[in-house]
Amino acid sequence: RVLAAASVSYPDDVRAAVLALQPSGDNELDRAAALAWRLAELYAQACQLALAQAGVSASQVAAVGCHGQTVRHAPHAHYTIQLGDLARLAELTGIDVVGDFRRRDLAAGGQGAPLAPAAHQAWFGDAQEVRGVLNLGGIGNLTRLDPRQPVIGFDTGPGNMLMDAWIGHCQAGARYDANGAWAAGGRCAPALLADCLAEPYFAAPPPKSTGRDLFSLDWLLAKLAAHPGICAQDVQRTLLQLTVDSAAQAVR
Repeated sequence: RVLAAASVSYPDDVRAAVLALQPSGDNELDRAAALAWRLAELYAQACQLALAQAGVSASQVAAVGCHGQTVRHAPHAHYTIQLGDLARLAELTGIDVVGDFRRRDLAAGGQGAPLAPAAHQAWFGDAQEVRGVLNLGGIGNLTRLDPRQPVIGFDTGPGNMLMDAWIGHCQAGARYDANGAWAAGGRCAPALLADCLAEPYFAAPPPKSTGRDLFSLDWLLAKLAAHPGICAQDVQRTLLQLTVDSAAQAVR
C-alpha cells in the first residue's frame, strides 16, 4: 500500500554531473564519489518528506530501498553502475538501507534491468487474464503478466530519452518536449524511422536491456548524417514514432 509519495528535483549542477559521467572521461572515480555523496543528501531529503507526509517516524521504518542513479549500464560486459552513497543515506535518515539491486540481478544471470516486473506482478497480476505493462521513462520497458507462464520483462528501446536529447540539442535550455507539442507539429520521416528501427537491439530476443550507452545523441546524429535535409521538428516527430513502433513491436 502506498502511504505517501515525495520527490526532490535534481539541482542543475547535479543533473550536469550525472550526464557528464555517462561517457568515459577524466577523473571519473573522484567525480563519481563526490556525486554519490551529494545524491545521498538528496535521497535523504526525499525520504524525510515522505515520512512527514505519511506521519511515520524513522524508528517505524524497517528499511530504505535505494536504487541509485544509473550512470553506466553494460550488461554485455557484466557490469552496471548506480551511484548513491548508501552508508551516508543510512546515517542521514537513521534507517537501514538496502540497494545495489541491478548488480545483484546481474550476478544472478539477469540483465540488471528492468527492475519493475516484480512490482508490476504484485500490483497488476491476475489469475485469469494476460496483461502487459508498458513503462515509458527515458527507456521503455515491457512486462508480460501471463498466469500460465513466468513473469518476464525487458527494455523495448528508447522511451523519452532520444526526444529529450534532441530538443535539448536544438533548443537551448529545453529539457523535454512539453505535452509533445513540438513533435505534434512535425511529420514522420519514413526513411529515417526505418534506419532507426534497423538497430539490431530491436530484433534481439529478450531478456535484454539498454540505455543511454546505446541510444544517445551521438547515435541519433550518426543516423541523421545519412538523411540530410530533415527539419528538426520532423526529427522529433520521427523519434516519437520510433518509441511507439518499438514498443508495439515488443508487445507483438
